[in-house]
Amino acid sequence: MLTYKIHLIRHGLTTGNVGGKYIGRTDLPLCEEGIEELKKLKNKYEYPSAQMVVSSPLKRCLQTADILYPDLYTEKWEDFVELDFGAFEGKGIEELQHDEHFSKWLESGMQNPPPGGESGLDLTKRISVGISRLFKKMMDEQLGSVALITHGGVIMNLLYGMGLPKCEISQWAVDNGKGYTILMTPQFWMRDRAFEVYAPLPYGLSQDEVQMDTLRFTKPGEKA
Repeated sequence: MLTYKIHLIRHGLTTGNVGGKYIGRTDLPLCEEGIEELKKLKNKYEYPSAQMVVSSPLKRCLQTADILYPDLYTEKWEDFVELDFGAFEGKGIEELQHDEHFSKWLESGMQNPPPGGESGLDLTKRISVGISRLFKKMMDEQLGSVALITHGGVIMNLLYGMGLPKCEISQWAVDNGKGYTILMTPQFWMRDRAFEVYAPLPYGLSQDEVQMDTLRFTKPGEKA
């Protein structure tokens, strides 16, 4: 039975990431530091080859795809755009720490929607449809390896909801330019709607080196 590989890669660094802000639908490009860091990662480690590249339509993901897979056409899929942070968009912890809505959002494990934003459940439903559609395309076209350039929130929720082994959602937080290869088989997906988390990306990094420091997105004195 053919095993299909999807390489989940978070986009490179933006000015919003540098400032520790919640950046969802704001269409920021990569910053110079982000571009250089991606090039360093690509030169030092190995990003897997792919037969197709799928990306969130936001600039930071499309630029990342161009740097990591310059010879492949990139398909834009709305399914894999970042969570809509609503009223929290563009703000950091210091601005939000006294906001009652923000406290309740964190207490819910970021599953309840921010004011004017998207809930974790809505995000999970959206990306579940997207990954199903992508897997079907891979099977129909016999594509064994696809790179998916997307966002931190998308990767976290995808791995938390459908990935094995099971881990706390914070353990799936990935740093910029990094991610995981997942393995999908038709039988396992049809039976359990699940996949195996195979290896950190780029190849050569440990899981500890892939994970993002989530402390910058929690309230002072609070654990991630």
